[in-house]
Amino acid sequence: MKIIIEYDSTWRNSFLDGSNNEPLPKKGRKFIGSMTSLRKPENFKKHELTLDTVMGVLNRLIGDQRKLYQARNDADNYFFKDLESSITFDDVERKKILTEEMTYIRNISGSTDQNSFTGIVKSDDVMFTSDYSPEFWGILALEFDEVCQFIIEDTMVETDVELNPLAIIRRLELLNKEKAIENEGLSHYAMTELHKTFPDISYQNNKELIMPISIYCSALYLQLIRLEQKYDMDSAKTKAGGISGISKRGFTKKDFMNRFTSGEKKKIWGNPYIRKERIKGIGEVTSLMTKASGSLEIEIPMERKEGRELETMIKNAGVSSFYLGKKGLAHISKIRV
Repeated sequence: MKIIIEYDSTWRNSFLDGSNNEPLPKKGRKFIGSMTSLRKPENFKKHELTLDTVMGVLNRLIGDQRKLYQARNDADNYFFKDLESSITFDDVERKKILTEEMTYIRNISGSTDQNSFTGIVKSDDVMFTSDYSPEFWGILALEFDEVCQFIIEDTMVETDVELNPLAIIRRLELLNKEKAIENEGLSHYAMTELHKTFPDISYQNNKELIMPISIYCSALYLQLIRLEQKYDMDSAKTKAGGISGISKRGFTKKDFMNRFTSGEKKKIWGNPYIRKERIKGIGEVTSLMTKASGSLEIEIPMERKEGRELETMIKNAGVSSFYLGKKGLAHISKIRV
């Protein structure tokens, strides 16, 4: 028996982790199609038609709407139990048309924007109005050589710094754009000194260059420790003992501003499905959602009588169109027994 299926614009990417061959987790499968997740190559999932795809379609055509793993586990009521191992299929190459399209993916669970916030900014937070505030945040106003001197020699911080959340986050964003520098001179000595207090922190990138933003952020933590000798610094710390939104290597804008705003973190309900990567010898490569149109031929070795029975089941189920994998549109063009 041969079933020929024509399909159009079916998606050949997946944006959920896990597998359809497993029971759904309590909170559902995790969305991995966000801009942040797609930076990892393993999260940009490409899919071809597989036997699982074919078996899912065949079960759908006879009216069985269970998940494939559920149907397979119910051996007594699984129509294709004795047939599945002998079923073959051909995603006809000469008829296949692949296109890449910019697709906007909607994330129904919602994620948060890394660089945005909501609500009114609370500039009068105790972190900006306390006696320690000028010396603490003044670290960010120092030039790089000055912050290195502060780390090495425990110098007094005397700078004019604008004490409000927006000014501080602007300064952090500027520092984040500073180019990596060689591990030598003052920067080397500063990094060595920081390692005495924070031995587990790496301040270098994969080219062994020092990242200035990491030096500044760790200097804030060092200043937090030093200022505790003369101020009560509890109001500058989170419950875990850190600085809100700032780690010893960098910062996250949404987490930093979360403490100083009246609203919640800004939700993102979708994003373009796109991955950009830089490949040595090629340059920047952009990958988009792949959509396919073509013809799928399924062959089921069975007796004519059984073939007629299966054909009748398909006609009785009355499935006129269906998904082939994810999205798109597919329909049976011909059944040969």
